[in-house]
Amino acid sequence: MTHSRTIVITGASDGIGAAAARQLRERGHQVVVVGRSATKTAEVARELGAPHHVADFGDLAQVRALADELLAAYPRIDVLANNAGGVFAQETTADGFDKTLQVNHLAPFLLTHLLMGRLVESGASVVQTSSIAHRMGRLDLDDLDNARSWSPNKAYGDSKLANILFTRELDRRHADQGVRAVCFHPGGIRTNFANDTTSIMRFVYHTPLRRLILEDVDKGGARLTWLADGTAGSTWEPGGYYEKNRLVTKVNPQADDAGLAQALWERSEALLML
Repeated sequence: MTHSRTIVITGASDGIGAAAARQLRERGHQVVVVGRSATKTAEVARELGAPHHVADFGDLAQVRALADELLAAYPRIDVLANNAGGVFAQETTADGFDKTLQVNHLAPFLLTHLLMGRLVESGASVVQTSSIAHRMGRLDLDDLDNARSWSPNKAYGDSKLANILFTRELDRRHADQGVRAVCFHPGGIRTNFANDTTSIMRFVYHTPLRRLILEDVDKGGARLTWLADGTAGSTWEPGGYYEKNRLVTKVNPQADDAGLAQALWERSEALLML
């Protein structure tokens, strides 16, 4: 095992986040449980004897408050696992963004930005949960909300593509400061995913089909654990996208567009007024 690390996991009140939190705690790491549901987040934290924080990524004020709490509580953050996310019904948040875009991309972008000083001081790794659904994505920087042609699958695919681009640009910008980034697809996992959408994914995740074609939640959690417990440049390749713990090089062509990655970063900063 690597030395004990302070690992912040968002979306850790359920699903693969909670599974990874349990696995990493068993390996001796200090796990910080972050979730949207106050009750479920506290339950997971109590089980693990771990600290916890509550934030709804559909509200950017809560993301900013979360960053303040984390900076006040933890002098080191060795790993930030941006795992919170989902596929949602069409909705505009109080911040003025499509909910899927905000929860999956803009909120973790903001959290990472606000924690960057601490991440640099700690020589941290940033692990981003993406999805094979990034292959459905087609980003238009002038219409990130998909106002012209919204569908749950397109909104989700675009946000997961944005996760890969964010990971690659994050690693490019901050590698020389010691912060390395990686992203991964956890697999088709039996969780509460897609419970608030009209996407066909709802019928996969919330019907008897789930028993036939989806994997156990611990398998998805183990893929996050492998990265969080690993070492950049040794266990995993910085800036890489992984499926089943294997580096995948055949991705959506936009995911390999360095110019788009930089432009998305700048557009995200502008939208968040950073």
